[in-house]
Amino acid sequence: MVKHLSRRAAIGIGAAAAALAAAPGSAAAAGAPPVGALPSGAGRPGPVGGQELIRRTYRQQKAQAGGVWHSHIAMVDATGVPRALVEDDADRVTHGYSVQKLAVAVAVMDKIDRGELRLDQRLDLTADIILGGSGIYFLQTVWGDEVTVANFLTALLLVSDNTAVRMCGRVVPALEINQILAAKGFTHTRVEPVANPNRFFLGVTTPRETHDLLWRLANKTLLSARSSDFLLGILRWINGYHDGIRRNMSSAERSRVATKYGADFDTAGAARHEAGIIFDATGAPTLTYALFADSLGDLDNYGATHPAVQAHAILGRVMFDAVGPVTNRAARARHSVRQFRPVNGG
Repeated sequence: MVKHLSRRAAIGIGAAAAALAAAPGSAAAAGAPPVGALPSGAGRPGPVGGQELIRRTYRQQKAQAGGVWHSHIAMVDATGVPRALVEDDADRVTHGYSVQKLAVAVAVMDKIDRGELRLDQRLDLTADIILGGSGIYFLQTVWGDEVTVANFLTALLLVSDNTAVRMCGRVVPALEINQILAAKGFTHTRVEPVANPNRFFLGVTTPRETHDLLWRLANKTLLSARSSDFLLGILRWINGYHDGIRRNMSSAERSRVATKYGADFDTAGAARHEAGIIFDATGAPTLTYALFADSLGDLDNYGATHPAVQAHAILGRVMFDAVGPVTNRAARARHSVRQFRPVNGG
């Protein structure tokens, strides 16, 4: 299990932060341009060459970013079966941080699939439930709304809203979330209960279990087809997270990537995670990635210049281009999103 002290316990320990700020590669790397970045569309190798390029790029970017990485990358073979390209400490149980919001959303949708909850069910959004950090609800400054389950799930996944985590806990308590995840075959992916049964910390997972969750979601075997499409539609929409895997892509390319980012820190350093699925041009899932990096420097940099996030961006372009010539003809399911069209009010 995880041995690092969590961020919640680490807040206020200034010495650790000061040491990290002085660590090699932290401040300097933050301002350095990414090395080896490929321009959009440059050099599209065949499937075999693309797979080796993914492996090589992963090794190079991991070394440049520093920290401790736990990762799983898989790409489909000719039969549509995902084959691991990178298995780097892939069974390490680690804090998932906001990547765990995927598992929380799955638990909520499972309850909807069983008819015990509805997407249009409304809950009040009151001041006492508001959390800061990432998201949108805390920015309102006044509250009293009624929001649907669909509304806060969208906020949970599109902008990683922390208040939405508490809203999820109101309809699926922490222990029930863990029971649902266990019933779906996940051994390690769990939220961390607290005294209030409707609240929790986001808990732990492994890269391999995150891959499994993503692959089953994309193939619509984890949830009903309707629930799977709902979650994938949010994760693939172009208003989501762009600093990492999707940074060096066009809007059309971004819409073929369903992704979830997570960032936090503990006494060992910063954590920068990202996990998701790349779809081929027909909407078939083709590649999964689960990248968990901790013990990093540049503690307070949550932007695109963090070395690990720069590594994600370079790797994202390489992975997308490797998928380019691949079509998953044996896909069990497909998913598509509407083409983005700007609307000028009215």
